[in-house]
Amino acid sequence: MQTIPENRKISPQLIFFTIHGMQFGVGILGFQRIIAQTAGYDSWMSIIIAGLSTAIIMWIMMKIVEIGNKDLAGTQIYVFGKWLGTLFNIFFILYYTLYMATIVRTYIEVVQVWMFADLNVFIFSFFFLILCIYIVSGGFRTVTAMMFFSVALPSYLVILFAFTLPYADFRHFLPMFNHSFKEVIIASGQMSLTYLGYETFLVYYPFIKNYEKSKKWAFISLTTSCVLFLYIAVISFAYYSEEQIQKYIWATLTTWKIVHLPVVERFEYVGIANWCLIILPNTSLALWCASRLVKQTLKISQRKSIYVLSLIAFIGVQFFITRQQIDILSTLVGKIGFLVTQIYIPILFILLIIVKKVKKKT
Repeated sequence: MQTIPENRKISPQLIFFTIHGMQFGVGILGFQRIIAQTAGYDSWMSIIIAGLSTAIIMWIMMKIVEIGNKDLAGTQIYVFGKWLGTLFNIFFILYYTLYMATIVRTYIEVVQVWMFADLNVFIFSFFFLILCIYIVSGGFRTVTAMMFFSVALPSYLVILFAFTLPYADFRHFLPMFNHSFKEVIIASGQMSLTYLGYETFLVYYPFIKNYEKSKKWAFISLTTSCVLFLYIAVISFAYYSEEQIQKYIWATLTTWKIVHLPVVERFEYVGIANWCLIILPNTSLALWCASRLVKQTLKISQRKSIYVLSLIAFIGVQFFITRQQIDILSTLVGKIGFLVTQIYIPILFILLIIVKKVKKKT
């Protein structure tokens, strides 16, 4: 693994923002409806189960980098060999590129539905990805700085959910435990798109100054995400009846409609505008991870690859026009992300242990 200069690394505390910032993206705008369709209002348990699952996977990822002393690209080549390892690296390049396209297209749809119906997808996605290129060109520290601001500046939005409390009816949760364990587990799997992003740790692991100190911050960030998702879900479930929430694609945004301030009548417009600050670093980190893997796998300059990857994502965004197509894209990325985090990473961990033992004996 290539040695990273100290001046290009980040402090261990900042891993909190890189993980939590990635999870707090477009998925949080409408996850309530998705999980409620499967497990009803018992799906609050699904959020906790999914949160515990992310903590287990994070522990596995930490063991992977400790045992192999390599990042994702290096580990896959070490375990699978040069050719098969390269194919897996290319898969992750495409995965992060598709993840970028999903974030951009989903946000554009939100803006089109809630604010500007005639918003040009071509123009918006073009300038948005130009901004991403500019951020990534500054290096990983610049991307991390943007992640910090994406968490710190819009944090006030979480407080605004309290506006619904005078109208909340917590009897909506009754009767509790009236869904099967299978339904709760399926709903926890449907939370995968919302929880995605923490797997980028395997790519930027070498850029952390003091890895040992970063461990606690990684788990603190995952806990924070889980608590916030649970808080937003409980508030939404108490505010809407189970029949009502089935009608709202973006329940989080609909909840903000109740917020009325002396200077802002339609606060959901402010929330949507602020969300751009949240998803911009999300997209930038995904672009950085993809370009980093290109550099390690295909030996192409990272600065050059960000243009090509952004172009691929830009072209991909143009093909998804209708609500059904965008929903298919989000569902696809969610399923791929679930397979990557919950299935592939544990398998990679087991194979790494086996290969390590075999190579020690030979």
